[in-house]
Amino acid sequence: MELIFTKKEGKYDHLAIWKDGCLSAEIDCPKQGIIPHDMVHFGVEHILQRRGFIGRIHAGEEASFQMQGEAESDGVERLVEVFQADGWSGWQSAAQDMLDLYQVTCAARSCPPLSLATEDIEQVREELLRLSALWQAVAVGQTLTLQFDLN
Repeated sequence: MELIFTKKEGKYDHLAIWKDGCLSAEIDCPKQGIIPHDMVHFGVEHILQRRGFIGRIHAGEEASFQMQGEAESDGVERLVEVFQADGWSGWQSAAQDMLDLYQVTCAARSCPPLSLATEDIEQVREELLRLSALWQAVAVGQTLTLQFDLN
């Protein structure tokens, strides 16, 4: 599956998702000062090989902002939120602090957390930093294409 992120002027960037050569979904991505939310999803799901928003689309679900709750996917969403907060703070939070925040976030939303170690957090952060550098180099009107697959 291909995720094609387009950097745009204004308040939104754009994501086009292609499966088997066909356009599967188009999503406007509100700018948030770091990489787009769905690019954070890509980084988390790609590195951890866990099923979240992107993985659900890969499995055949339609992209929607109000997808049916699902334990693993909900756990991924909470982790994406924690990584976004880390990004807004300069990508420098201690891995254990992020795991602690993740546990609190999951408990507050009655969401079973994924089983994670500090090494998982560090690997995902490394990927998000790589994606950040790639995205920063993309000019307005240009694209960044990412390949997604769950093994």
